[in-house]
Amino acid sequence: MADIKTEPVVAGATVHDEKIADPNSRRKSSVAALTDNTTGEIKNPLLGIPKHQLLQDVEAFANQYELQDIKPYLIKGALVAQSPAHADKIPELDDEDRRVLSEEATHKWKHPKILYLTIILNSIAAAIQGWDQTGSNGANLTFGLALGIPDAPPPDPNPLGLGGCMSASECNKNQWLVGFVNSSPYIAICLFAAWISDPVNEYLGRRGTIFVAAIFSVLAPLGSGVSQTWGQLVACRVLLGLGMGLKEVTVPVFSAEVAPTNIRGGLVMSWQIWTAFGILLGTCANLVFVDVGKIAWRLQLASAFVPAIPLVLGIWFVPESPRWLMKKKRVAKAYKSLLKLRSSPLQAARDLYFINAQLVYEEELIEQAGFVKTSNMFTRFIELFTIPRLRRATWASGVVMIAQQMCGINIIAFYSSTIFKQSGADNVTALLASFGFGLVNFAFAWPAVWTIDTFGRRGLLLFTFPNMCWTLLAAGMSYYIPSSSRAHLGLVTFFIYVYDAFYSPGEGPVPFTYSAEVFPLSHREIGMSWAVATNNFWATVVSLTFPRQLAAFGVQGAFGFYAGMNALAFMMIFLCLYETKQRSLEQLDYVFGVPIHKHASYQLFTVLPWWVRRYIFMRKGAVCPELYHFEEDVWNQSEEDTRAVSTGVEKVV
Repeated sequence: MADIKTEPVVAGATVHDEKIADPNSRRKSSVAALTDNTTGEIKNPLLGIPKHQLLQDVEAFANQYELQDIKPYLIKGALVAQSPAHADKIPELDDEDRRVLSEEATHKWKHPKILYLTIILNSIAAAIQGWDQTGSNGANLTFGLALGIPDAPPPDPNPLGLGGCMSASECNKNQWLVGFVNSSPYIAICLFAAWISDPVNEYLGRRGTIFVAAIFSVLAPLGSGVSQTWGQLVACRVLLGLGMGLKEVTVPVFSAEVAPTNIRGGLVMSWQIWTAFGILLGTCANLVFVDVGKIAWRLQLASAFVPAIPLVLGIWFVPESPRWLMKKKRVAKAYKSLLKLRSSPLQAARDLYFINAQLVYEEELIEQAGFVKTSNMFTRFIELFTIPRLRRATWASGVVMIAQQMCGINIIAFYSSTIFKQSGADNVTALLASFGFGLVNFAFAWPAVWTIDTFGRRGLLLFTFPNMCWTLLAAGMSYYIPSSSRAHLGLVTFFIYVYDAFYSPGEGPVPFTYSAEVFPLSHREIGMSWAVATNNFWATVVSLTFPRQLAAFGVQGAFGFYAGMNALAFMMIFLCLYETKQRSLEQLDYVFGVPIHKHASYQLFTVLPWWVRRYIFMRKGAVCPELYHFEEDVWNQSEEDTRAVSTGVEKVV
């Protein structure tokens, strides 16, 4: 990489320095380095461009997209984007500009209200998701009996004349049917909804896609509440899955694309916090309606439509994603969007120009790999596995999404009422214990807001997975305590809650935050579709098989199985997961330029020995070499360049 550090990279420019020999050849070498970034260097695509040429690039960019009225801001923004560490030395900036840039570090949560309104609406979408998932949790206790598919024999004795399956074969069949009803939204997501998200986003944008998803989220729960057969309930839950899938793909991406880099993790993880809040609301609804009689399960399922109403009404009042607008070449609209989402025109112009610079790089990357830029979904899907930079992001997002299902959280999220009932609790007590699970899930998600951009995505996962392993195993072992003992239900509940507390700040927020940021803009929708489809395929497997697994293995065996899966997921994450904290979405092209084998080798032969020396042998002086290195941003502005800017005269070679 040392031989390209001072080479200029043209970002949307049509004018080139005549002194530069064969710029096309040099640009290709830069892209090749990005594709196979063996040094782990994080490169700013604007770094190394002579100042006079950068100004020519800005001029060409402004002329091309009719942005002459904001050219002074574009000039300042391009200079700041080129040398962010030396903004105080840029003579074109005034005191107000420097104050605004300084506050990005000193007041990192100070941003326009419209940015937070956008995140709030995205959070409402997440709450809908959680409520949709949890309605079936309480309904599981009664809907099977109401719709003619009881999955357990009647109690013995049976003083109330309750029905049930009358033979082992009937019970087995109905257990699969109950699992199918519960898994039908996730089947719809992994087979259909996740994939149509790409073309829907392509044509409707982020806001339009979320609006369509919200319509499904209003109508499908209401349909579930009036279903008369289990087949009708499956059909409504498939429609529910369409809305859930569109939201899962789009909302985290939307949040990632509007958020500033230094708090992107904290804002994007609002998806998980408010999904947890939706789970809590769902458990509350389950409790509220538990004693209303035969229609309890109907109200538990139907109540999820409530939070979708403000989303339908409010989504058009927030700005569209500026990165989506840039991809569509609607650059003037992208600037207006950034102007609403950032604290000053300077920051908006800086982000606009930097996004453009990276888009040029991404186009070169695709061309260098031998592919033609296309909007065809199938072509871009194939490119996820054939272009090295994309293949690494695809693998990493797949690992973190699979791990979320391997950790076993959804066996409790979907079936906690059933699990607690098998611990000897009655319906009300089981729902109360499920409410506690939702409360813990929500409360312990909050620490990740402040830690995800400090400790990083990898750090949170590597801390939480071992702890989820032993707590889930302990919860399973607690079932060996006689059910007549008060300690039985108490210890089961305690260890499930502790397991939940470890999950919430780690594997809870990271998968969707991570997957929303690792793909370049050209493949972000199809990449997120892949990640969501992967997650929901395994969610389908979990929800479909768990009733039968519970009957065959018992709770001890089922919990022990998922404890082992936590250990396996820990190893996958340790070796294969790239860190993305404090990197702009554009810089991640270089992070994922590092080959997977080099990343895994670094973790195994550098990080692991350092960790043993530091924390086992307590050698405080042990230092772990960094894998990634930011290309040095050296202030090197000549006096001639400064005079050229101040007088408006271009330097002539």
